[in-house]
Amino acid sequence: MQKNENEMVQRLNVNGKEIIIIGTAHISKESVLLVESVINEESPDSVCVEICPSRYKTIKQKDKWSEMDIVKVIKEKKSFVLFANLILASFQKRIAKKLDVKPGEEMIKAIDVAEEKGCHLQLADREISITLSRVWGIMGVWEKVKLLFQLVLSIGEAEDITEEEIEKLKQGDILESFLSEVGKSHPILKEILIDERDKYLSHKIKEAQGNKVVAVVGAGHLSGILKHINEDIDIKVLEELPPKKKASGLFKWLIPTLIVALIAFGFYKKGSGAGAQMVWWWIAANGFFAGIGALIALGSPLTILSAIVAAPITSLNPMIAAGWVSGLVEAFSRKPKVKDFENLSEDILTIKGFWRNNITRILLVVVLTNIGSSIGTFVAIPLMAKVL
Repeated sequence: MQKNENEMVQRLNVNGKEIIIIGTAHISKESVLLVESVINEESPDSVCVEICPSRYKTIKQKDKWSEMDIVKVIKEKKSFVLFANLILASFQKRIAKKLDVKPGEEMIKAIDVAEEKGCHLQLADREISITLSRVWGIMGVWEKVKLLFQLVLSIGEAEDITEEEIEKLKQGDILESFLSEVGKSHPILKEILIDERDKYLSHKIKEAQGNKVVAVVGAGHLSGILKHINEDIDIKVLEELPPKKKASGLFKWLIPTLIVALIAFGFYKKGSGAGAQMVWWWIAANGFFAGIGALIALGSPLTILSAIVAAPITSLNPMIAAGWVSGLVEAFSRKPKVKDFENLSEDILTIKGFWRNNITRILLVVVLTNIGSSIGTFVAIPLMAKVL
């Protein structure tokens, strides 16, 4: 392995194939220029980009957002995933706007130059839906809530980042330190978002057509790819969705079972008056906090009412969540319009925009109602126990 004068360009020889890997910052003007110059100078047989097929379609089809079915998103239980993805996109877009560069412009430049020069284009990243599904399938409810709040807080941090700091992110030691911090609070995130994709990218880059390959990847993947590039990797394993754990399935039913048992015990031990009071606390706490969640999301009056009514019932049934009910009510009572899809990319740049756009407001309703319902459950339990 030889090191180029630019430490973000690594030259390898793998199985007789020359591979040139460029590590980039996804919101850096310098990275765009570096990608263009290297591909033009090297004239490779293939250009690999850290993009999956669905993201490639998004780049090529600017109006893809208009095809999104928000009702389908809610029914398929993907609201939390989509909301988190939009917040991440918001953070990246805000920094990019501040630095006057398009998010992922270096990847777009790599695609354009590859097409101009007639190079084979290799989409080397794992499908984003698989990556997010693997993350969400393993994370617990409170881990998801914790992550959500960290993401929301990150929206306001973009203003404090300078172009010099963005360029520093391309230095391996600083970036490794950053990923290490992420791993401390969410180890599973680093494993799935970074480590697994390092292996996936390594395999795709190594399998690209031709004898000379230029690969354009985020700087965070550079050291991992160098580590795994000579290994035999089974990407089928990395594309599998994690099976649902039996223990987690049982745990979902544990709390509802305990709640019902607690209420039954109250009726049996203390009489109908105490039992009725316990039922009241359950309904009041769940309905109140779920309603507050829908209210904070600025849901319609009907949406707030549906959250209040649904929460005490859905909290006893792990197969359905109060947020899904209130989210569907919001989607039908304030159906997203064409302008919501057209303005989505701009609206996610501000916190106000998240509440203004009908699409993101529906997602807020789902997420905040569910959080409120969960809080209500844990508030209700000690109040019910106190009656005994």
